[in-house]
Amino acid sequence: MLNRFKDLGQHALDKAKVAAKEAAAQAKVNAKQQPEGEAQYIVALDVGTEFVKALIGKVSDDRSDIEIVGVGRKHQALTDMQSGAISDIAGVVENCDQALAQAEEQAGVSVRTAIIGIAGELVKGTTTTVRVARKVGDKPLDVGEMERIIKLVQQRAETRAKQQLAVELGGKEVDVRLVNSALVNIEIDGYPVANPIGFQGKNVVVQLYTAFAPMIHIGALERTAQQLDLDLLAVAAEPFAVARSVVGDDPNATMSAILMDVGGGTTDIAVVNDGGVQGTKMFGIGGRAYTKSVERDLGVSFEQAEKLKLALASDQLESKRRGVVEKSLHKTLDVWISGVELALQEFDKLDHLPYRIFLCGGGSSLDMLMETLEESDWYKELPFTRKPVVKHVQPSQVVGITDKTGDVNDHTFITAMGLLRVGLDTLHFAGPSNNEGIREKLDRMLRV
Repeated sequence: MLNRFKDLGQHALDKAKVAAKEAAAQAKVNAKQQPEGEAQYIVALDVGTEFVKALIGKVSDDRSDIEIVGVGRKHQALTDMQSGAISDIAGVVENCDQALAQAEEQAGVSVRTAIIGIAGELVKGTTTTVRVARKVGDKPLDVGEMERIIKLVQQRAETRAKQQLAVELGGKEVDVRLVNSALVNIEIDGYPVANPIGFQGKNVVVQLYTAFAPMIHIGALERTAQQLDLDLLAVAAEPFAVARSVVGDDPNATMSAILMDVGGGTTDIAVVNDGGVQGTKMFGIGGRAYTKSVERDLGVSFEQAEKLKLALASDQLESKRRGVVEKSLHKTLDVWISGVELALQEFDKLDHLPYRIFLCGGGSSLDMLMETLEESDWYKELPFTRKPVVKHVQPSQVVGITDKTGDVNDHTFITAMGLLRVGLDTLHFAGPSNNEGIREKLDRMLRV
């Protein structure tokens, strides 16, 4: 009987996977079949612990850029999210609906095609390296062979992600799904190549960034989209989206930087080296942890603690309470800095870490956080070649996206803009495949 229940559970899970893939495929087909001459719109939903943000983007005719024409924002209740993941679907749906309604009213259009971000400590993004010894070294590489190699890398990365989650969850097996994939580097017989097709060689080394998320979290997002009557074009790991926002989809990009998205419940870190995403790490400390520290130390409500935190930032706190609030916040800040150090230590395959650090997200608005990153020696034990330069990412730095509303004006919207960027990439590679180049065919293989 127990085995029968297990079989039924697995059957239901398999059906859910197939249904999810079919829904995503249908969303891409719908996007592809846009009537000629009619403007195309997509909406990015950044479902954060503190706020839901909705950005409606008008896609250019050649799908090369997006204009933001609608902005919506709704505060989340304390019980709606837990460490970046949905814990109350009904509450999140209501918040998303209100944020979406605001954006649609401003844009003057109703939008169905959506891309939603996923975050949380259980989202695993890493770069996997696979070495393949070819039987016939003098045979030129073709698209079919590269596709087989890429699938092999993705399979190994999935196994690795499952093993990592099992360790973190005390041996419990978790079903995961690939949400993002991007080529980092290819070498043939030790020679780096941008486009491997047509090259001869015995040994092929492929580095591929992949991000996997638990099906339970993806299922909650898909259910949210379904209740909002949205066609889900893609689910994207948020640190990957932030990286995509500043790198774009240029295969010749050479940018190197550390990107930190400090949200309400989590901190998401992406390391970009020479234009390639080396990996993403997340840990469960965000803006709400600072507020809870004040709540606990001063014996006030969460709402009062949030007001005290904001009053400190705006220099509106009387001196008597200022020192107590600062001390409380610094305790959490010390733990947060340790989390950053531990996350960056895991990028041990890099000879050195990029010295440029870009921050975004509402949690990074805390002045003492920026001051500590800029002025303390927290980085001394890490492989930096020089003292890091710390700045906020500005909306003007996001590649291929411009704001026509005037409301997207600071670093708190970067994640949502990054989701639009991933949506644009997905639309581009869901388009007609005739006359595409070899690089485009490789990129198409990586689209989830």
